[in-house]
Amino acid sequence: MGMTIDRTNTSFLGKWWWSIDRYSVICIFLMLALSAVLIMASSPSVAVRIGFESFYFIERQMAFIVMAFVVIFAISLLSPNIIRRLAVAGFAVCYALLIAVLFTGIEVKGAKRWIALDGFSLQPSEFIKTFLVVTIAGLLAKHCERPLLQKFRIPFALYVMTCFALILEPDFGMTVGITLVFASQLFIAGLPFLWIAAMAALSIIGGIGAYFFLPHVTQRINNFLDPASGDNYQISKSLQAFSSGGLYGRGPGEGVVKHSLPDAHTDFIFAVAGEELGMITCIAIILLFAFVVIRGLARLTKEENVFVTYAVSGLLIQFGMQAIINMSSTMSLIPTKGMTLPLISYGGSSMLSVALSLGMILALTRRRYGAKEPKSGGWHREVT
Repeated sequence: MGMTIDRTNTSFLGKWWWSIDRYSVICIFLMLALSAVLIMASSPSVAVRIGFESFYFIERQMAFIVMAFVVIFAISLLSPNIIRRLAVAGFAVCYALLIAVLFTGIEVKGAKRWIALDGFSLQPSEFIKTFLVVTIAGLLAKHCERPLLQKFRIPFALYVMTCFALILEPDFGMTVGITLVFASQLFIAGLPFLWIAAMAALSIIGGIGAYFFLPHVTQRINNFLDPASGDNYQISKSLQAFSSGGLYGRGPGEGVVKHSLPDAHTDFIFAVAGEELGMITCIAIILLFAFVVIRGLARLTKEENVFVTYAVSGLLIQFGMQAIINMSSTMSLIPTKGMTLPLISYGGSSMLSVALSLGMILALTRRRYGAKEPKSGGWHREVT
């Protein structure tokens, strides 16, 4: 695309291409391509094992990838003001769905996190985390000149409401993730470090409480600390896959561990990459995620709109943190957590929510030539 659209092109597509962060877009396309390759490699054996046709997950993932591309492109065209309003509306809808899940949701492994919508299972928590980040960014920017307690009062209330609903599902992992991103946004917005330390202490207390009162959390932590104490089948298979792949991998489609790895196409897809494509490709995948995050943060160094700064930094931290958690748990560096690898693992809700987040990042970091960029809580004016 970059070879066929020069800087003098004034068409709709040309203006979009030269105002967007093209390098991040290329990395995103590479991730989607990797998703297609790894799903084709990992999912047939899983599909057959649970009674579906071998191409069941492949066909669905291809549809999700197309939808993700459309979402990223469409959202990246929006102005910061529209994104702020979209986030507020999206948060309200997703919170209503989050409450509805508690009463009508599909129960899987003792947790109600999905709601059935005409044959499609939607996980509202995947979307609400993105809308919450942008909504809080808008509130922090709007009230940036107010006293400390007034500035953080409403954002903290929204955070507590969201965490309360998530804990009822229960989804402790998502709650921890939202807490980390929320704390980082408050820190960037000027919350004193002492308050951040207090939030960290409360999180530690919450983690200890989860260990003693949530059996599945207890089991995962015990298994991590003492692998001989319980069932570590998936982790042992995951580590076996990395060992089998070595430096260059066995080759696309040649992996064998995936046939006995239950979540090879979702939570443990990074292990499939390790076996079939090797350690070098795994490092390349890590660098792709790192580039998108670092590139996005670097573009904020010259940003004067505080809403854009708060929103993009929060979304990038969320994106990078999810990738780190997935890859670390796959390599047994942390206790296992049912969290997908962004843009690569199978799953409609995960794929589309990440696409929504990336689309917002691209939109908020676009060059808007001739726009007056306020230094406080105002919004960019879209240039026509």
